[in-house]
Amino acid sequence: MKSKSPVPREMARRGEEALKAQADPKKAEGAYRYFKAYDQVRFYGVGSEAVRDLAAEVYEGVRRDWGLPEVLSHCEILLQSPFHEAKGLGILVLARYKKQLTADFLETLHRWLSEDRLSSWALVDISCPELLGALLEKDPGLAEALEPWARSENRWVRRASLVAFLQPARRNKLHDAIFRMSARHFADRDDLIQKANGWLLREAGKVDEPRLERFLLQHGPAIPRTTLRYAIERFEESRRKAILERTRPPRAKGSA
Repeated sequence: MKSKSPVPREMARRGEEALKAQADPKKAEGAYRYFKAYDQVRFYGVGSEAVRDLAAEVYEGVRRDWGLPEVLSHCEILLQSPFHEAKGLGILVLARYKKQLTADFLETLHRWLSEDRLSSWALVDISCPELLGALLEKDPGLAEALEPWARSENRWVRRASLVAFLQPARRNKLHDAIFRMSARHFADRDDLIQKANGWLLREAGKVDEPRLERFLLQHGPAIPRTTLRYAIERFEESRRKAILERTRPPRAKGSA
């Protein structure tokens, strides 16, 4: 008779031990230099593919016994770790259960973000497009519940409110909500938010480029130039130049 899977805390402990066994101080130092301008995480120096392989191994070991409560508990424990790879492991295992998520998960994820459990742009981008994207496709009405996130004092909550829409954008869904959310962030001075906004607009433009162009010309100088440049990366060069010129902020009187 096969024994049941270990409890979430024990499985989380095993996961961290496996990551420690693969730790590479040189890679960890390189990752720290790459992320330190923005983020507050430490690194084991384990590559993303190795973390994904470990997540698949964990899932295979628990999938017959664990339901959503257990995997959420497992993720919650790993998100308490200061290490990027441990946090990522928790999220990647949880992603295997994304079809079981319900609207209640919005509150859980908001708490994780607000408490800086997902304290890097990479962790936000690993978790939110897939987890929130699945929820939004299942229940498009949840897009309205994300609107207050755009005004959060926490940069990770604000970034999540944008990257959550990447999956629907690529599938030509929720474009009204996407463009409304984008406009809510135009006054944001944080370059991590400006880049995420441009990324989202670029994805929306892949399936409806004329609408994206109309949107950009409509809002013009209100759009941060970083956002705008990301949004028009796929346009042909002549159109990029024309849009940049037509949306240029007016010069102040008396300027050279």
